Amino acid sequence: MATIRIADVPHPKSEHLRPNLQDGVTPGGGDGIYGRRSFSRSDASGLHDDIYNIRSRSRAPSSNRRSRMSMTDREDDDPGLRTPGDFKEKQVFKGKLLLWLSYQSIGVIYGDIGTSPLYVYSSTFSSAPSRQDLIGVLSIIIWSLFMMVTVKYVIVILRADNDGEGGTFSTYSLLSRYMNITNRDPREASLVRLQRHLSGDLERAGQHVRQRLESSRFARGLLKLMGVLAVTMVIADGLLTPAQSVLGAVQGIEVVDPSISKGTVIGVTDAILVLLFIIQPLGITNITFAFAPIVIIWLGFNAVFGIYNLAKYDAGVFKAFNPGYGFDFLVRNGEPGWRMLGGVLLAFTGVEALFADLGAFSRRAIQLSWLCYTFPCLLLAYIGQAAYISVHPEAYSNPFFNAAPPGTIYPALVIAILAAIVASQAIITATFQLLAQVMKLSYFPQIKVIHTSTIFHGQLYIPVANWLLMIGTIMVASIYNNTTSLGNAYGVCVMFVTSFDTCIVSLAAMFVWRISPFKVILPWIIIACLDGTYLSSALTKVPTGAWFTITLASVLAFVLLLWRFGKEQQWFAEAEDRFPTSHFVTTGPDGQIRLTDRFGRIPLSTTKGFGIFFDKAGETTPIVFSQFVLKLTAMPEVVVFFHLRPLETPSVAPENRHAVSRLAIPNCYRLVVRYGYNDEIITPNLASVVADQIRRYLGEKHFPLQRHVSSDSPGTPSLENPANSTNHVTVLGPIEKEVVSEEGYSEELARLEAAYAHNVLYIMGKEQMKIKEGTNYARRVLLWIFLWIRDNTRNKMANLRIPTDKMVEVGFLKEI
Repeated sequence: MATIRIADVPHPKSEHLRPNLQDGVTPGGGDGIYGRRSFSRSDASGLHDDIYNIRSRSRAPSSNRRSRMSMTDREDDDPGLRTPGDFKEKQVFKGKLLLWLSYQSIGVIYGDIGTSPLYVYSSTFSSAPSRQDLIGVLSIIIWSLFMMVTVKYVIVILRADNDGEGGTFSTYSLLSRYMNITNRDPREASLVRLQRHLSGDLERAGQHVRQRLESSRFARGLLKLMGVLAVTMVIADGLLTPAQSVLGAVQGIEVVDPSISKGTVIGVTDAILVLLFIIQPLGITNITFAFAPIVIIWLGFNAVFGIYNLAKYDAGVFKAFNPGYGFDFLVRNGEPGWRMLGGVLLAFTGVEALFADLGAFSRRAIQLSWLCYTFPCLLLAYIGQAAYISVHPEAYSNPFFNAAPPGTIYPALVIAILAAIVASQAIITATFQLLAQVMKLSYFPQIKVIHTSTIFHGQLYIPVANWLLMIGTIMVASIYNNTTSLGNAYGVCVMFVTSFDTCIVSLAAMFVWRISPFKVILPWIIIACLDGTYLSSALTKVPTGAWFTITLASVLAFVLLLWRFGKEQQWFAEAEDRFPTSHFVTTGPDGQIRLTDRFGRIPLSTTKGFGIFFDKAGETTPIVFSQFVLKLTAMPEVVVFFHLRPLETPSVAPENRHAVSRLAIPNCYRLVVRYGYNDEIITPNLASVVADQIRRYLGEKHFPLQRHVSSDSPGTPSLENPANSTNHVTVLGPIEKEVVSEEGYSEELARLEAAYAHNVLYIMGKEQMKIKEGTNYARRVLLWIFLWIRDNTRNKMANLRIPTDKMVEVGFLKEI
């Protein structure tokens, strides 16, 4: 492998072209929401219609520079650069698939919230409760499940999906598509669909609110912080959830045999946790073959136990459906009653995972499984336990097992342990979903993501995250060796996340669903009061354990925000290379290819060969090409920009996979390769595939009415045998012959064949970054950490399996 390392400062003549990517947008000309420039116009109210450049909060090029570029530059021909299929589409399931997905969702997302009956009462009461207090707590549990889960999440928040993806960060991403609140990676232009509403389409109050949010640096930063903290708090709770649920189930052994030691309980718990994480590579669909029946039986046990206890002990607890008993409990008990809410909230912990797991299932599947089965079973479970505790108050410490009907304790223990294993699946799946989201928007380094289903595209597995979660969960289970201490550490982050969801979804209601702020404010106040009440109670547990999850979430949030900060600085440094090819190279009157006036009009020498310049997901000039020609003042005889465009689908049909276009530079082409997560693109015969696609393009360009023979058909010529290349087209009719340009076709094809036959070079960039001199100390430290992480996590060229003897790396330096 040849390596060219050129490390110097940016080209002095291009320094003035670096865009000012600071906050603020100035009006300018352009091509609307999807263009590279931006414009805004005022309506009668004096407010802007706000059609900004939402790709980044950057200033548009000056009018003088635009006019100068338009006079001297020839546009690239990129008709297939973007297609509607490039954007992620929400999957919609009906009939049998919907029922199958609902069945799967029971086995994954309700494991956490479904096993809460094991420990809610024991976490709420510290001594045997009176019947009056018991009914008050039961009333709060019932109405919390109804308001916080059913109304807030299942009915409302699940609608705030981002093309099928769920979670707070996903909703923040959705807002950023409709609001100008964030910078964007220029390479996202082909991956993110922007759908901003014009100001005239919003209520007048909504116009003012959006304008204030977009113009406030503090508001934009706060929204970003909420989105990131929600991700890290779910992950932090992800270390506690498996430990909490499994340990809660295994502790049931003590009911059967009180002599069992604490060490035995911890050992069994750790063994179960290891088994749980080992099976994750099987994928959600395969796991649910075993998990869904377990949860269905577990919830059925709870419902049957509840009905039995209601019938035998105290059916009078049904009066807890009156919310007045809940208010009476809080009024009578004052501060102690308020503190008990920290235990009650465990009844709906897992609701944050329910939303985050939306991408793996669907809104309708979750609504169906919750409303038709899970919700009724949980209500019966809590009501039945309350009926038993009202007669046997001392049973509050382990209500599920103590309230089990005679002869069912051993089956209940087995199914409880199995259900507790499944309970951890909700948060594990949510962690995979959330990490994939933050990686997509450049908040985390790229790590390996495996799609585990060809039918349900959102079902993911991330190996590194799986093994780190396993290690962390085992450590937590061993340190916090009972569910009470775990309960103290658990719940605070859940309430923070649900509070963030309330705020961000309210904004989505105004700016995505276009609901008047006056109609949003009242529901927001009601739910925010519930969130605030539970959150304030949960915060009292910070000194006794919750500090752990908050600290862990804060550290993870720092890493995510640091990575995003560094990536934005990287985009700014690379901005000078994000221009069409005609910005760098042009053709003189004598036909000589040379650099443009901006770079000294230096003639470019042409080297024989076929050069393929790699670019991950961009749609302008690959940085490696601009560095190559500016530094070496040379270019291959035939140049191909090879762009990889991943789509969130298992596979892309061969006829839709490749799109070739001609660029402003002579003998320069762009090949966009669209591929699914099961497609293999970088193959040993990659150069042959690339050249064949260009040959097809040339044939279609010169013979627009011809019908091409499929490359898979017998007799299709190969580039290794150019003599048979004319066999690639069919005989043309009299009308078709009028558009034939045989001479031009033969000339371009011969040049392509000669370059390919002489030599093939795969040219890749090896970007190095350094911190600018004069950077202040704090900023320098942050950038140093970013560069250290980047250097230790970046993808290696060897992973592409490109022939080493044909690969050239061009090293270049960027200052940040």
